[in-house]
Amino acid sequence: MESSVLMKVFTGLRRLFYAVSPSETSFPTVDEVPKYVDEAIPFFIGLVILEVPILYWKGKKLPRFNDSFSSLANGLLSLLHGLLFRSVELTTYVWVYERFNVINLPWDSAWTWLLGFIGVDFGYYWVHRCGHEVNLMWAGHQVHHSSEDYYLVTALRQSALHMYTGWMFYLPLAIVMPPSVFLVHTQFNLLYQFWIHTETVDSLGPLEWILNTPSHHRVHHGRNRYCIDKNYGGTLIVFDRIFGTFAKEQEEVVYGLVHPLTSWDPINAQICHLQYMWDVFKETEGLGNKLAVIWKGPGWAPGKPRTGLIEDIPDIHAPQPKFDRKLPLWTNLYIWTHMLLLIVFYGILGHYKSELSPYITLGGVLFIIFTLSSFGALYDHRPRASLQELLRCGIFLLIVRVLAAPTLLSSTRGLALIAVYLTSFAIWVFVCVRQFSVKIKPKSS
Repeated sequence: MESSVLMKVFTGLRRLFYAVSPSETSFPTVDEVPKYVDEAIPFFIGLVILEVPILYWKGKKLPRFNDSFSSLANGLLSLLHGLLFRSVELTTYVWVYERFNVINLPWDSAWTWLLGFIGVDFGYYWVHRCGHEVNLMWAGHQVHHSSEDYYLVTALRQSALHMYTGWMFYLPLAIVMPPSVFLVHTQFNLLYQFWIHTETVDSLGPLEWILNTPSHHRVHHGRNRYCIDKNYGGTLIVFDRIFGTFAKEQEEVVYGLVHPLTSWDPINAQICHLQYMWDVFKETEGLGNKLAVIWKGPGWAPGKPRTGLIEDIPDIHAPQPKFDRKLPLWTNLYIWTHMLLLIVFYGILGHYKSELSPYITLGGVLFIIFTLSSFGALYDHRPRASLQELLRCGIFLLIVRVLAAPTLLSSTRGLALIAVYLTSFAIWVFVCVRQFSVKIKPKSS
């Protein structure tokens, strides 16, 4: 029994490093391909936790509650489309393969597997590069770069929109590559990129010439001038070396966007650049220039090169101040307790989505979005935050009362969940009353 558990742990860790063989990861159909990313979630959580004592031992700064929340919240938002829709990337790939495939490569060949490894990483390089150099795609991808920290949890900070523009770059592979092979490698390409979001690993020696490493990816996340638009690779760094987008880590990297966000609200993080683009689009004169706002780089302006001028990037050096609004410890513990419950709720929705009414699934998705917005408001110290959280807890209790009371009341876990929300509701009633009393308290003369 113990050896079986250890083998599963070892296998899960191998997958994060792409250390798998063609024979164990080749399948005849898409339906038979395991959900490697879903299966890796416990390893994500375990390694995020393990990173903290390693950082402490190395004398480095520890993850912040607010920034870690923002990363996890944006990651959760990026997954919600999967509860409502099929994968755009896989659906379009299969459609093209079934109609335009010209070479039927064997799915169980090691050479097909190797071609899939290289082909997917090559496609990812161009998806990623255009995600930085095409403004519309940057509007989605900038979410991943919005953290001013760089920890394993940062890898989870993903866009809910980027997938709707990136799928087209992989379609040429469908001419020759079986969909099952494509699906395997897109998952492993993503898994590999999790562990490189860390400062606990300095250099991998000769492997730095071939692989994307923590050092290379730290540069990619930097806003120092030498870091801008560099190191786009997923698993390999060779395409950056070939196409002239490689940069070696030099001085200490300052992480985040060139113009950092000043909010922890994940909804704002997802749409803020679209709002900015719309404002620029309206203000820009001429149809050609308006269209250029969409397809040229985020640093472009009339009279400038397609990707803008490096001189326009602030010439910053570490250390730099970070956006930070602190909350009391009890509020952080409250938010993270409810975040854990929210992740479990998402897992339940995903597990039973085929059995649930689309309206119930949609309602669950809206509740998750409202919850994340509420926690973002708390971290942003917004005046409405306490009232919004009170409303959220009340909505949950009302839903339970109307739809699920018999089920939850019949189990210990259900009773515990109701107790947590009743306690939470009482807390925010007290907070709201106290805030209201302070506002109407007459000033002494």
